[in-house]
This record gives sequence, structure tokens and C-alpha cells, in this order.
Amino acid sequence: MANAHDFTFSGLTGGEIRLSDFAGKPVLVVNTASACGLTPQYEGLEALYRKYGGKGLVVLGVPSNDFGAQEPGTEAEIKTFCESRFAVDFPMTAKQVVSGHGAHPFYRWAAVELGEAGTPKWNFHKYLIAPDGSIAGNFGSRTAPEAPEIVAAIEAALATAGA
Repeated sequence: MANAHDFTFSGLTGGEIRLSDFAGKPVLVVNTASACGLTPQYEGLEALYRKYGGKGLVVLGVPSNDFGAQEPGTEAEIKTFCESRFAVDFPMTAKQVVSGHGAHPFYRWAAVELGEAGTPKWNFHKYLIAPDGSIAGNFGSRTAPEAPEIVAAIEAALATAGA
């Protein structure tokens, strides 16, 4: 049975990001966009990463141009934007398709696991991957990164990390 640790993304600045490298840690996977009304969520994502990263949380940004063509830039432009506007320090993948039949395999797997209701409908959809690679949480675009339900799910996942 597949889990999140079976998937690999191309990194924003090259190389590969293997989710298996994060086994034993919770990972918040978020499809992002630089020109969206929700783009300020980068600030909350970075705050979560700074608060919980030392305890094991990984935030993984997945830029996507799927919704409203709101991520039109190149990987270099995305990197510069995220670093200069929001001081993003968490890992980012290369631009990906996150919806439909052409979606990255991670997103197709998540759709099978959660059903249609669990698929991204817009930018900044969030999946919390448990330390064991299962899906521990699924949060819609309008749920802010610092929302109590996300923080509670992260803290619960951190409590099971390394257990």
C-alpha cells in the first residue's frame, strides 16, 4: 500500500525532494501561488516552520499554476519572490500540476486516499502527512496555516514522531 513516502518531487532549485527523507517527521504539503489573494499565507507557513521545524515539522511548498494562472513565473522568479517578500526558508518544489489527470503522482495518490472532497480546489490547499507517511490532516485553501485545527494536528503528529 502506497504512502506519501513513496513520492519524489523536483526541487525548486534543482535536485530531488524525496518524501521518504522526511520519514518519522510530519510534513505539511501546500500547493502555493505567488499572485493569489491567499499568497499572504506564506507568512503563516513560514511562522509554523520556524515554530515547529526544530521539533521536526517540515513545510513543503508546491508552486502550481493550476488555479487562476496565479503562478506564471519561472522557478527562479518563484524563489526570489518567496524569499524577498515572505522570507520563506522551508523547502519548495519545482512548479507542479496538482489537479486533474495530469497531477503529480503525490496529488493523484492523495485524491485516491481522500476522495474528490480532499483534492485541491484552489491555491494553498494543505495536507498534513503523518510521520508514518499516512495523511493526518486535509485542510482547504481558506484555512489559515495558524488555524487552531492545523496547529492541533501538527502538535498531535509531532507527539507521535519517532514513537
